[in-house]
Formats: sequence, C-alpha cells, structure tokens
Amino acid sequence: MTQLIDSVIRYGVPLVFLNVFLEQIGAPVPALPMLIVAGALSAEGRISSTHVLVASLVASLIADWFWFLLGRRHGYRVLRTLCRISLSPDSCVRETEARFERWGLKSLLIAKFVPGFSLVAPPLAGAGKRSTIAFLIYDGIGAMLWIAAGVVTGRAFHEAIADILTALENLGWWALVIIASAAGLFIALKWMQRQNFYRQLRMARVSVDDLKQMLEQGKAPLIVDARSSAARNRDGRRIPTAVTVEGATLDERFDALPANREIIVYCT
Repeated sequence: MTQLIDSVIRYGVPLVFLNVFLEQIGAPVPALPMLIVAGALSAEGRISSTHVLVASLVASLIADWFWFLLGRRHGYRVLRTLCRISLSPDSCVRETEARFERWGLKSLLIAKFVPGFSLVAPPLAGAGKRSTIAFLIYDGIGAMLWIAAGVVTGRAFHEAIADILTALENLGWWALVIIASAAGLFIALKWMQRQNFYRQLRMARVSVDDLKQMLEQGKAPLIVDARSSAARNRDGRRIPTAVTVEGATLDERFDALPANREIIVYCT
C-alpha cells in the first residue's frame, strides 16, 4: 500500500486529470474526493496545487467542449443519450433546461455544484447555438470555482485527511477493497434509484391511443402540458385542450386543479 500511495503522489496530476475528465464526460466516478486529497497533499508540499488546478481545468474544458460540439451538431437529440448514461435521469433534462432558460450561460458558473446539471448544460448550450468563446469563458470560470473549492477544502483540512490516508495505508490492500466497495455501492444505489424511477414512469404512462380512447368515450381527462416554453417551441406539437403550466408555478397550479377528474401530464 505504501508503494500505491507513493504512486498516487508521483502520478497525482495525471490521475487528477483523468478523474476529472471521466466525471465530466459522464462516467460515474466523482472527482471531488480526488481534488480534496490533492489539495491536502499540496498543503504538505507533496504535489503542486498549481499543476492540479491547471490539469483539472484543462480536463474539464476538454470534456465540456466535446459535449458542447455534439449538442451544436446533433441538437437536443444528444440529451436523450445523456439521460441514458446519467445516474439521475429524473432531473436530467427539465430542471437543467429551466435553469438554462432562466440564467443562460451564467448558469455555467454554478453548474459543477449541481448534480446532473454539469453534464447536461454543455450540450444544451451547444444545441442553443450559443457562442463558443462565451461558453468556454463561463464554463472555465465555473470549473475553476468548483476545482478550487475542492483543493482549498483539502488544504484547510489536510491534517485530518493525512490521518485518513495513514489509516488507509496501514490497512494495506484492504484499503483498496474498502474504497472499491464504497464506489460500487454508490453506483449500485444510484442505478437502483434510476430503475425505480423508470418502473414508476412505465406504470403511470398513458399512450397516445389510450388518451384518444378516453376522449372518444367522453371521459374528458384534464391534460396538463408541463413542458418548458423552449421544449414546446422546439417540439411544435400542441394539445388544444391542455392546460399549460410552467415549472416555477407547477406545484401551486396543481393544487388549484379539480380533484374529481383524472389528470394526465405531458412533460419533456
């Protein structure tokens, strides 16, 4: 385990680069713990914090620019692919799109701090034909704030983190088993949440034919169009009898809807 720790210190910057790149490209490997550890090691002079910051920033920009270009080329179809690989599909599109509509490229300043937002925002900016230079500037500032937060946290608590690393080192190869098990458990829990969400979605889904049959039989369900304005404009399809609600007023509007009618929601 001592050799492993020495290797982490020796190849720390490339490892941080790889970790940040993999997370930003969509792999379920959180980079913040690595940034915190790198910050703690930099406080002890065992790794350069400047190199960590630069490497992390470059890795983040490369990954985000990749998704930005895909969004610009393939439009909103890229979001479907992202939702398939994302571990949080329930908030994958709608919440990100609502924030992006409200704040524009400025939302990239806080995107890295919001789960699910960081991955979806770059292709959303590309699909919206935003300026490449403006995107890289805002995305770079947001990435640097996120990276610096991790490194500064590590430097501030470097003594406690050093104790943890020492304890892991004393465990020998069992430390790898513990870390791998924790990572596997995290991914498994997120995957189970994802599957449960899709299971509930399938149980509650009403097909177009089912809805048409309801209308023909005179059941007259209340149809609520809960898509964002951008999604409605992009799709172009409308349901004439639907009640349109926006995300910010969704809860209060639902409270005001009649309880004696079946409600069917059309969302993104």
